Amino acid sequence: MDLVAGDAREIMLAIGIDDWAGLRDRGRFSGYLSLGGGMDPSWLDLFARAVREVAGSVAPGPFSEACSPLESLSERRMARLGERTVERVDRHWIDDVAVLPAELLDRVAARWIDLVEAYECHVEAEEKPVFRQICGDLADFCRRAGEAEDVLFAWSI
Repeated sequence: MDLVAGDAREIMLAIGIDDWAGLRDRGRFSGYLSLGGGMDPSWLDLFARAVREVAGSVAPGPFSEACSPLESLSERRMARLGERTVERVDRHWIDDVAVLPAELLDRVAARWIDLVEAYECHVEAEEKPVFRQICGDLADFCRRAGEAEDVLFAWSI
């Protein structure tokens, strides 16, 4: 699972040719975040819920509701790149995470872990610091993506 901020055509081209190093190039893309293969996309819904609960807010909404199919015909043709699916992430979701205060990150991560354990699976003690890291990485990515033309989510089952 990867989040990339920048020009959608350029992102699709880089993903299409497996140019993962290119996606990390801040000169080409304003943001890139690899969420790895061990996470389920539904966990991002739980992350958003943790943010809402900790911040006492109605935003961000579920991540799954913030993702939508690509719109243009050429984008749709490229949206299934092998085993990967690529979707556009709603700007509001990105903006809502970008304003998350840094002092809440530890509490959000702890709540996120609780939610994953309640709804998905047990989280081993050695995995818990990874949630804190990803929580901070998501907030940082969303801050960098603020000025980007597009934010795309590429994932595979």
